[in-house]
Amino acid sequence: MSLKYKRILLKLSGEALMGNQNFGIDPTRLQQYAKDIKTASDAGVQIAIVIGGGNIFRGMSGVGSGIDRAQGDYMGMLATVINGMALQSALENVGLYTRLLSAIKMEQICEPYIRRRAIRHLEKGRIVIFGAGTGNPYFTTDTAASLRAIEVEADVILKGTRVDGVYTADPEKDPTATKFDTITFREVISRNLNVMDMTAFTLCEENNLPIIVFDMNKQGNLEKLIGGENVGTLVAGK
Repeated sequence: MSLKYKRILLKLSGEALMGNQNFGIDPTRLQQYAKDIKTASDAGVQIAIVIGGGNIFRGMSGVGSGIDRAQGDYMGMLATVINGMALQSALENVGLYTRLLSAIKMEQICEPYIRRRAIRHLEKGRIVIFGAGTGNPYFTTDTAASLRAIEVEADVILKGTRVDGVYTADPEKDPTATKFDTITFREVISRNLNVMDMTAFTLCEENNLPIIVFDMNKQGNLEKLIGGENVGTLVAGK
């Protein structure tokens, strides 16, 4: 297979891991992700992953229950490490070598995040999972994905979601919504479309880092993307 991208940052939402459950981790969904990631890795792509924690705990949701925002965000960061550990096990079960790197030190279960070490792991063909977001409250895992992608010099961010791209409106609510094949950063902002939070999105725009929004839950989409097929929506250009 001819590869369009040599190094990717795959952003997965924690909610996607729930499958049809109301919370937690669906083993079937986890195994599907592992198989798709293995296919991409076997093709020669270097893969870094950032995964959210919304299936376990979302920082903002704690505010209404008396947990202050910073404390809630730290709890959310720990949730991303739990998801990272689950994904790490699933990937190793299909024969991949992995490293879980955390922005918060947890020596017993993962390595501390060090940029040069992360790049070296990628060069050696290991799947690198970044846990604990940026390590700071008030920043989302979208921002962590943008930041880590820029730091490790990824070619693209692949944002795996439940929908197959960026639409003029929410396709789950508006049946008349139409999908964009490509769209510029400026257009996303002017149309007020929800691709990533503004901090994450601005980081990508300023560093000319393209984003592809696609449906990760459809098996084979990741393989098509790395091969250069038009899947999802490409966000790039001014």
